[in-house]
Amino acid sequence: MSPRPWIYALVVLDFVGLQSGTALGQYSYRPALFGSQETPSPQISLFPKWKGPLARYFNERHLANKPCEASFFSRCHLQAWTSFLKDISKKSRLEQIHAVNAEMNRTRYILDPRNYGVPDYWATPQQFLRRNGDCEDYAITKYLSLRALGVPPSDMRILVLQDLNLRLAHAILIVYHNGRALILDNQIKNVVDMSVVRHYKPIYSINENYWWLHRS
Repeated sequence: MSPRPWIYALVVLDFVGLQSGTALGQYSYRPALFGSQETPSPQISLFPKWKGPLARYFNERHLANKPCEASFFSRCHLQAWTSFLKDISKKSRLEQIHAVNAEMNRTRYILDPRNYGVPDYWATPQQFLRRNGDCEDYAITKYLSLRALGVPPSDMRILVLQDLNLRLAHAILIVYHNGRALILDNQIKNVVDMSVVRHYKPIYSINENYWWLHRS
């Protein structure tokens, strides 16, 4: 993952007044991510790389009804994903979280410059499952998979962070479940509680409604 998204988050802080409000009540009693101080803002329009795949995802859902053609995204590219989600739709929430993480982690890792010819590209699930992807693509597809299964956005965040071991920017999905912050990470095989990971420094997190700046 390119480090540019987290640099961008720090830059916009100088220009945008961060704010909270009564709508943030649904986010109360969430454990602070990696012990950081979290400052929320509803201005997710500042993150076009995140808004882009969301918009494309909602526009691409009609493709499930299109003919199968290898040259463009179609129902063939969606079939395995939707079938998988249907198969786990009756499982418990925790079982769904584990199943989504395991299934998406089977996808091959590939860097954006090689895959898309640009330094940093945030893909939709359809693009990820067809072309593979890098860390934020795993996180986005896990987010939208769980969203399709009924997990509310308020229970999830994509977290951009610094991997202190590798000294690289990285992205994971955080899912809040029964008062715990669970990590869904393409670098970790299984879903783990946030408390067992010590080498991540959060920079910003985001869902469909808010973003949070994290400070030590």
